[in-house]
Amino acid sequence: MADFQIEKKIIKKGFKSIAGVDEVGRGAIFGPVVAAAVILPPVLMRPGLSGWADEIDDSKIISPPKRKRLAGAILANAVSVGIGSATNYEIDQKNIYWASLSAMRRAVENMPVAPDFILVDGFRLNDVNYPQRSIVQGDRKSISIAAASIVAKVLRDEMIIHLDKVYEGYALSKNKGYGTREHYRALKETGPTLFHRLTFNLRNK
Repeated sequence: MADFQIEKKIIKKGFKSIAGVDEVGRGAIFGPVVAAAVILPPVLMRPGLSGWADEIDDSKIISPPKRKRLAGAILANAVSVGIGSATNYEIDQKNIYWASLSAMRRAVENMPVAPDFILVDGFRLNDVNYPQRSIVQGDRKSISIAAASIVAKVLRDEMIIHLDKVYEGYALSKNKGYGTREHYRALKETGPTLFHRLTFNLRNK
């Protein structure tokens, strides 16, 4: 489960504001990639703390109601939060790897309080002026990255659910833009929308 051990080691080196950075929606066939950057308050690192922070973990293994509740707590208590995204048009024009990095970099750039160190899930970010560390499966190891994954996941899911009211028939509220059998069937019958990633394989396999 994600904890503060990585953050504590970095603080011992003299850094104070550590941002976790993560993106969601990389494997979807519909919609943008959305990223978040989160600086959690240092008070949460005190021994014996219990409460909502102890529940933070990789967003993929947390139930939707719990994710939404934790996202609210994170947004209410964080020192700083930045959101970034890359559209399906950018994904088609460049590639998903470029889009994922761009969304995360934009999230860091949009933070109202800048970090002095960033922890990034999986990737190293180019063109950012902060010391950084990339961590494979960082959302399961660093609580700051896990917090970012929760915020990004909740925001993207809410966006896709809203678009489901506009583009009916693709079961977007259920699949959140990922390539389920029902989603592929709708694509075959109706064709892609303005938000589908045309460079992805949109045929049902």
